[in-house]
Amino acid sequence: MSTQKPYPRAATDAAKHLVSEASKPPADDGQGVLRAQTQEIIDQVLAGSSPTAAGMRAQLREHVAAHPGRPETALRDHLAALRPELAAKIDQRVSNGQVSSNTQLSELSSQAAEQGHASRQGVGRARLEAVLRDRMLVTAFQPIYDLLTGSVVGAEALTRFVSDGADPAVYWFAEAEDIGLRTDLEFAALESALTSARELPPELFVALKLSHTACLDNRLPALIGQTSLAPDRMVLELSGRIGADQAGPLEAVLEPLRGAGVRLSIDHSGSSLVSARHVSRLRPEMIKLDAGLTAGIDQDSLRQDLVVAELDFARRIGATLSAQHIETGAELATMAGLGITHGQGFHLGRPTVQPQEWASWQENAGSLAATMAGLSGPETAGFSFVPLQGSPGVARA
Repeated sequence: MSTQKPYPRAATDAAKHLVSEASKPPADDGQGVLRAQTQEIIDQVLAGSSPTAAGMRAQLREHVAAHPGRPETALRDHLAALRPELAAKIDQRVSNGQVSSNTQLSELSSQAAEQGHASRQGVGRARLEAVLRDRMLVTAFQPIYDLLTGSVVGAEALTRFVSDGADPAVYWFAEAEDIGLRTDLEFAALESALTSARELPPELFVALKLSHTACLDNRLPALIGQTSLAPDRMVLELSGRIGADQAGPLEAVLEPLRGAGVRLSIDHSGSSLVSARHVSRLRPEMIKLDAGLTAGIDQDSLRQDLVVAELDFARRIGATLSAQHIETGAELATMAGLGITHGQGFHLGRPTVQPQEWASWQENAGSLAATMAGLSGPETAGFSFVPLQGSPGVARA
């Protein structure tokens, strides 16, 4: 699993949203969608035939009977009761003398945990399969700015799930990886992003985040070849550290796409020299700084030194360095002063699913341009920025 998620969150993946939604009056279409989606989850769980989960299915039926017409409340109560029920079974067997050693207790706890995990996987698979089947996801775009001119030059595609209001997308993808649906979910998100990108201003490039596994999937060239979005507007953003066995295959798979105009972005690779060699081999057009480097960088000289080192590395391979998660004016000023040429974050613009807001980004960029005009730093001396049409651009000596 590439993304760690807390155990309690995994155990009640749907319950958090349902707890808040159950207290609201059933008035709008969003509530209807939630109710229909929850009913599908319940139906698929109850359709299971595993003998080990028979008791849990019976419990779920009881909750459904107790809340007629309110499947979201029934599922919420079922998930909330799931783990206490397993703990009670263990306590009962210990009290009855059926467990006489710590080893037996450990084995029983493991069995109970496995049963709970199987039940959670059933609910998780049901809701993910419903998302994939009905394409219950949408794409939000966040503007990416040229920090030298203050203009919007691109947008990053971010996935939002229609049926969930609690867990962020990272947990959906982590859950999908747990049950073997990660790549399918990535391609559903990519398809949504490519379709939605048609509504973006035509001068903007579009950053599309993918894992290494998805990039190596033979569906990628076909999907990109079928979209109406011009290849030179696409920036494939590889997430995660590049392993020693991945750089070569990635280079081979991406070569024809890049030859057609698709560009490559790689997340901050850390200080590992081995990782740096793999990044050098792939020669991305853009490198994105880790979000952890941005927060409070205006008050941290060590992180500023790390950014300067990353900036030097990016320049050596002809890449643009982009900062993400810029959330304060001080962080923005520091990044621009260090010589970072591209950035995004809540301080610059929040993600939105509304095309009318995408169209207004440039209109709102005037105040940022005035701010950027007053910023300069030692790292910008001797460099000029050559923007490419609808592209990240490259800083050159």
